[in-house]
Amino acid sequence: MAKVIVVFPARNEGKTIAKCIEVAKQSQYQPDILVIDGYSTDNTRKEAESAGATVLEQTEGIFPAKGRAIKDGIDAALKRGAEIIVFLDADIVNLTPEWVDELATPVIEGKVDMSRGYYRRAEYDGAVTKLVAKPLAWVFFPEIAHFNQPLSGEICATAALFKDLMEVPDSPEGWGIDIWILIEAAMNDYRIREVYLGTKIHTSRQDYFEDVVKLAKMAEQVSLTTIKEAIKYRRIDNVKRVNL
Repeated sequence: MAKVIVVFPARNEGKTIAKCIEVAKQSQYQPDILVIDGYSTDNTRKEAESAGATVLEQTEGIFPAKGRAIKDGIDAALKRGAEIIVFLDADIVNLTPEWVDELATPVIEGKVDMSRGYYRRAEYDGAVTKLVAKPLAWVFFPEIAHFNQPLSGEICATAALFKDLMEVPDSPEGWGIDIWILIEAAMNDYRIREVYLGTKIHTSRQDYFEDVVKLAKMAEQVSLTTIKEAIKYRRIDNVKRVNL
């Protein structure tokens, strides 16, 4: 059986992290669990360790740091001999073992190089995806425009793919990492598939549901990451084709 490691980037997720770990461990692939703790000020580390995860402190004390946490997770998983790496958000309330199985199976079977979760979303959920990521993909990267949720936090790929991506310079340290991984994988001809995971209930949704301005930094980083990638791949002149 391929060695699967599940990585949870986490910062102040003490209320949900233990349950997420316990559920992920029930996957048929018997994964090891890593938590990359972004300098939490609550009991995230204690809860994660009590649930049986290996907890590592993020290598840089910065925020937002989703990209740094993912890169630290990849590095740690590779050092532990991972063949398949699965990333999951740490604030999911309704996570099931089947999520891990459904993400990992097509990668393990060699049908794709990367799988990405997508979900049934509430009408007002996914503002950055709907208003930033997808419109910019339509303009600059039609190769990924068909993906329902290009900012999915549930990603599985071969260790070889992640290792290759981490050798690409100037990867984002913050919220831009999800769209960056998707663009880079697509532009390097990796086989990518979305996997439907049903409904996703996560605690962070309530924060920005009450005040969407809290998403401004994420929107900024996702948009600028996409534009930088468009410059890199000489797609920036695509704006000339847009009717305004």
